[in-house]
Amino acid sequence: MLSISEFSEMCRLSPQTLRFYHSEGLLVPADVNERSGYRSYTFEQVEQAMLITVLRGTGMSVKLVRRALDEPDTAPVLLQQHIAEVRLLRQAQDEAISDAREFLTSWPQVRRHHVPEMTVVSKSAPALPAGSGEYDWDQVDAGTNTTVHDVIKAVEACGAVVSGTPWRTWATKSAEQKRANLTMEGPYWLVKIPVTADEQALAALPGDLEVQSFEARDELSIFIPGRSSMAKFGTAISRLLTHPLETAYLDISRMRQLLHDDGIETAAPLCDLDAPETTD
Repeated sequence: MLSISEFSEMCRLSPQTLRFYHSEGLLVPADVNERSGYRSYTFEQVEQAMLITVLRGTGMSVKLVRRALDEPDTAPVLLQQHIAEVRLLRQAQDEAISDAREFLTSWPQVRRHHVPEMTVVSKSAPALPAGSGEYDWDQVDAGTNTTVHDVIKAVEACGAVVSGTPWRTWATKSAEQKRANLTMEGPYWLVKIPVTADEQALAALPGDLEVQSFEARDELSIFIPGRSSMAKFGTAISRLLTHPLETAYLDISRMRQLLHDDGIETAAPLCDLDAPETTD
């Protein structure tokens, strides 16, 4: 029999770790003295300790390691599942690192620019599942990206040409959509894609696509890199609304989010203080 100190030195596991593994049922001592509480191990348990160390070294949780030990036949599958989760985590961390570098190198700034008149093709993006709780920007991005892909495919199939960056904007046609814009349920989003096309190509578009005229306007916009989040959305709106203006105001109700490959550009039109309100 090996004392806990001897077993600890042999397996390069601290006595505290061995006591923790004992409490979690991962590595139960061969014997525990009833009077002193001293733990003893057999030489054969070194192999089990090695396997635990290897699995824990991958980042697997104690719960998952215990399951792999209790059900050896499932261990390869459990490891593969864990590898997939680790890769997703690494991808998310890489994206976060890239965001951090970009923010620290050049903090996003509000810019003013003119947007010319254009023809756009519009389609509704899938709504989030009812009762989904906290607003899920990952689902919003996935839904709008799929819609963009579908619209571009349909547009090009009819002979039209995509002539600008796609964007999404709040859907406000129905009372339900307007209500959702003010709650955690929404908003509902419309995808809009600028196109260059003749009348024949536009007439050939599928019935679920709407052709619209986007009026020329001056905008304030701010580009924030990386994946969408509520914090980034709030930051963009805050920076736009607090940007100093003298003879105009920002109509945030007509905001649009341009979908760049490396981030989101949030933009809203500038309206002259003396001009009547307009709608797209």
